[in-house]
Amino acid sequence: MPSARGQAFIASSNLAPPQADAVDHLVTSPFGPRTDEYYWLRDDTRQSPRVLAYLAQENAYAQAVLAPQASREHALFEELTARLSPEDSSVPVLHHGFWYYTRYVAASEYPIYARRRECLSQPEQILLDVNELASGHEYFDVGDHTVSPDGNLLAYTQDAVGRRQYALRVKDLRDGRILADCVGNVEAQIVWAADSQTVLYVEKDPVTLLSVRLRAHRLGEDPTGDLLVYEEADHSYYLSVGKSRSEKFLLVCSASTEQSEWRFVRADDPVLCCHVVLPRESGHEYEVEHLGEDFIVRTNWQAPNFRIVRAPISTAADKRTWQDVLAHRDEVFVEGFEVSTRYLAVNERVSGLRKIRVRPWHGDGVTDRVIGSDEPSYAMTLVPVPDIDSRLLRYEYTSLTTPRTTYDYDMHTNERHWKKTDAVLGGFDASRYATEYLFVRARDGTPVPVSLAYRKGTRLDSSAPLYQYGYGSYGLCVNPRFRSSWISLMDRGFVVAIAHVRGGQEMGRKWYDDGRLLKKANTFTDFIDVTDELVRTGYGARDKVCAQGGSAGGLLMGAIANMAPERYRVIVAHVPFVDVVTTMLDESIPLTTNEFDQWGDPRQKAYYDYMLSYSPYDNVRAQPYPAMLVFTGLWDSQVQYYEPAKWVARLRARKTDSRPLLFCIDTNAGHGGKSGRFQSYRETAREYAFLLWQLGIDR
Repeated sequence: MPSARGQAFIASSNLAPPQADAVDHLVTSPFGPRTDEYYWLRDDTRQSPRVLAYLAQENAYAQAVLAPQASREHALFEELTARLSPEDSSVPVLHHGFWYYTRYVAASEYPIYARRRECLSQPEQILLDVNELASGHEYFDVGDHTVSPDGNLLAYTQDAVGRRQYALRVKDLRDGRILADCVGNVEAQIVWAADSQTVLYVEKDPVTLLSVRLRAHRLGEDPTGDLLVYEEADHSYYLSVGKSRSEKFLLVCSASTEQSEWRFVRADDPVLCCHVVLPRESGHEYEVEHLGEDFIVRTNWQAPNFRIVRAPISTAADKRTWQDVLAHRDEVFVEGFEVSTRYLAVNERVSGLRKIRVRPWHGDGVTDRVIGSDEPSYAMTLVPVPDIDSRLLRYEYTSLTTPRTTYDYDMHTNERHWKKTDAVLGGFDASRYATEYLFVRARDGTPVPVSLAYRKGTRLDSSAPLYQYGYGSYGLCVNPRFRSSWISLMDRGFVVAIAHVRGGQEMGRKWYDDGRLLKKANTFTDFIDVTDELVRTGYGARDKVCAQGGSAGGLLMGAIANMAPERYRVIVAHVPFVDVVTTMLDESIPLTTNEFDQWGDPRQKAYYDYMLSYSPYDNVRAQPYPAMLVFTGLWDSQVQYYEPAKWVARLRARKTDSRPLLFCIDTNAGHGGKSGRFQSYRETAREYAFLLWQLGIDR
């Protein structure tokens, strides 16, 4: 327990950093206990006066230290948000006779979802004005929204806390009424059955927040009696629901790190009977779409980088009936796909870059086409559109210097039609910036890709400040997409860089496998090796290197802070996962059971010892650390707030330097920070003000 006086901190002066009480607590494991002196900062209720007082003190301290930077922080916020178009609209999508789109009005934080019947000159019907729903809430998010097949009803999910525990609501589009139906504690995703009276949703466990049960809610009925369609008994799996592009099937996916299992439900089946596509088997990951009498399957069976096959619905579980559509290739990673009745469109990665391949289903003399780019570093992303018979595919193109641009591509004529480029106000001119793509050889000889950008004229002579970002977990790829906020850094002379470290899948499945479990340290050493090479080759000044990462990328930040603190002038960690061993030992914590295949099971000694060797919290020691800025959200469901809270407390107690260590807690948000499109830049403005202060940059 904290001290008898009930004080969770001691402050000797207004600007003295908070000092959390050190209270011995033993964290048990099969291999002996560990002492965690800040374990008391964990409060699952988020109501403990003692804990809240400590967090308030941290916020007050950060505010006081940054007070001299307040005007700069405000100016940066104004600069960042001034690049956003006050009024904006998405490219419309035609579906069942309506054009659907999303728009923003001047000064609004949240979107308006709307549609027009038959043509865009018809009167607008507002489906949902999220600004009205969000009124009175510090945080608000609409996770999903979908119109019923008959076009009369809108189902949507909303979260007013940031904990990702959504509530299902339904609006009658004929008269604007919000129906009484309300189902709480669900995942964001929802789908309609064909009867336009039944909504399927995924129920969450209220403690672990695991997605455990697929249920069907019939409008007007008591949710406590909602039909159980499927229950996932294995808590290492995530459960999700969607709809095939043909709209004939509801698709249910159970997926863990290394295997998946899909079920299908006929959308018009009144009893919603689930059928397994292919039973789960060790090491087999696959995903399913529907086309005619077949399933189109992306699979890693006998194909580490995945291939695409066509499997008859009636015999899909028999691999002998599969027919290759796109064979496995060692040098290409098949990341995703979209089907139409005429063509297959594939997102694939070659040398780390995401491209689009188009393949016709039938031999009409047209061969595969790969949509190309002249830029050295870029990403192309397929955008799902509902019409399965369309010969058009929609995709988005972006790079570190090119704002997101939407195209429609005619798969028959090979013609590309520009639809929209995101507006960037404030005098932005892409021609003033340059982007590069290079490979850095890691200490074990592995080439690591790096995307970087800078304003033309920036001196690449080891004098520029370097801002390096990384993630490297879960097989998630960090695309070199345009970030309007990075303009503010490049205009101040920064070189910005993304280190595509192992743990993602930029270079294929092996890239992921080489950055997880007992090879996780590659993620950290790759990032450090990229830093060293960028400094050596003149892209950054040795004493002006800033590193940033969030969530599992925050783990990366915590690891490099312990391993190579002298390489970095500033480290910024957003919602960092830093208490690896303690979290993975506790199956009551959200996500733990889903992630043994990511990090390892600490109940096994080899994994326990390895995780303990890099866990940032467990490896804080008496040494100088860079200036550090740490962000968290009190309601974070992915990385609980107490992980960074404990980490900061231990850093304060053990580090030997006097550089600032600031901890900012948003008490009204979760993992993604503030929800409004303008307010979401508050943290960025604070981060940049901190960087510029520490680097002595006045402009």
